[in-house]
Amino acid sequence: MKIDAHQHFWKYDRERHDWIGEEMAVIRRDFLPEDLAGLLLENEIDGCIAVQADQSAEETAFLLQLADSADFIKGVVGWVDLQATDIKDQLDQYSEYKLLKGFRHILQAEKQRDLCLANSFQRGIASLEHYGFAYDILIHEDQLPFIPALVSRFPNQRFVIDHLAKPGIRKKEIRDWKKGIEQVAVNENVSCKISGLVTEADLKTWTDDDFTPYLDVVVNAFGTNRIMYGSDWPVCLAAGNYTRVLQLVKSYFSSFSTFEQELFFGQNAKAFYCLNE
Repeated sequence: MKIDAHQHFWKYDRERHDWIGEEMAVIRRDFLPEDLAGLLLENEIDGCIAVQADQSAEETAFLLQLADSADFIKGVVGWVDLQATDIKDQLDQYSEYKLLKGFRHILQAEKQRDLCLANSFQRGIASLEHYGFAYDILIHEDQLPFIPALVSRFPNQRFVIDHLAKPGIRKKEIRDWKKGIEQVAVNENVSCKISGLVTEADLKTWTDDDFTPYLDVVVNAFGTNRIMYGSDWPVCLAAGNYTRVLQLVKSYFSSFSTFEQELFFGQNAKAFYCLNE
């Protein structure tokens, strides 16, 4: 089973999606399952993980509703206020939704760069394990130094780094990011999504070679059993199209064994998010 482990749906709202700047104006519109279904079929992808793009309970409900109506949505990563005093009650209710596989908070946008280490935030993380929920870590490179302390405190919690923690590909910056990735990868409860690459490069002039050093670092650090493919559709449309983004990673992994490719393009995501066929 081939899985796109990271993509989004939304009904575009100028205020709610104010993070979509002018250079990404092409994605200032609605993106719904009917827009993705044909692309997955064309590229022989069996299913996807729909990930939150808005921090609200309504977003989680919206994605779950879409998942109920589109069988290729194999799982949902929603949002919940991990710092809420009633977090356990909320998770108890969410545990009834079998397609809800985990949660994500947009840490990359927080003014408090080490929010993930706050006691109030970690109390929420501590509650996820009991219900079997995964946690997607969305950060910028400058927040990488905080992650080893977070993930080592919860060794039985499944974590995944989204978008390689957004290295400075556009400026070809790699040294500090590489050090941070290697320190995080020591923790075997952490995986990494190879996703969101093209929007960290020059949107109009990127080439496959721009990403090779960063892919080498992640594969060497995490191995082939803790990495997974994600398109970051429709955000990736600001720098290409679905097939081109997929071809980028297909080309990189073409020299890997068939087994390793199967892990990367589906089996790792299936295991991480506890997906059904």
